[in-house]
Amino acid sequence: MVPDASQLADAASPQPIGGARVSIDDLRAVCSGCSMRELCMPFGLDADDLAQIDTLVGSRQRHKGEALYDTGETFDALYAVRVGSLKTAVLAEDGREQVTGYHMIGDILGFDGMATDRHVSRAIALEDTDVCVMRFERLQLLAQRVPALQSNLRRLLSREISRDQSVMLLLGSMRAEARVAAFLLDLAERYRRRGYSSTQYVLRMTGEEIGSYLGLKLETVSRLFSKLQNEGIVRVQGRNVALLDPGALRQLCAARE
Repeated sequence: MVPDASQLADAASPQPIGGARVSIDDLRAVCSGCSMRELCMPFGLDADDLAQIDTLVGSRQRHKGEALYDTGETFDALYAVRVGSLKTAVLAEDGREQVTGYHMIGDILGFDGMATDRHVSRAIALEDTDVCVMRFERLQLLAQRVPALQSNLRRLLSREISRDQSVMLLLGSMRAEARVAAFLLDLAERYRRRGYSSTQYVLRMTGEEIGSYLGLKLETVSRLFSKLQNEGIVRVQGRNVALLDPGALRQLCAARE
């Protein structure tokens, strides 16, 4: 059965760094796998450029359930998850929350506010979370002088668009079981790229949140998790998930009809 919000079994994770400022050295030490480093430390920068970028970076902490930013709030910064995780969500016309993204260590969020200068979604901490903050106006000014920084910013935006397209493909072409399998495999790959285990990790979203993200009912998500566990494909203990047979999950993803 999919983990409930009350079942907490936290995996080991890096601890936040205190203080309001984050230095480049701190980012190298703590966020070596963070995509924000492509903004902070693109190749080819000299010491003066790095010093200027260092002045752009601050930090912000949010406790579980607190908003990093809310719908309609003025867009003024991009955020990189340094410790913890967040979900992004929008409100449907009937008032229900629709989860649009799950963001873990190394992910960038906040791009949704670029077009209108206001966020169209809200970002909520799923656990105690620490993010790096880069003020967008100052980032743009520096990017005009440092081509490598401008190029990296465009690449990050392109990556976000590609991710959105992948989610649309997931929801539009896969049956329910394949959606759950793809979700688990995507998390596994994202953890692998960050140097964590790709077969054992902690689910931070509740079953209801996973269902919202995948376009499924909570009952369907719970049934499919139970089915995968009964078939020996996954093992779920509290919020801890172990992928016992990733190959079987990939086969489920391939069976889209």
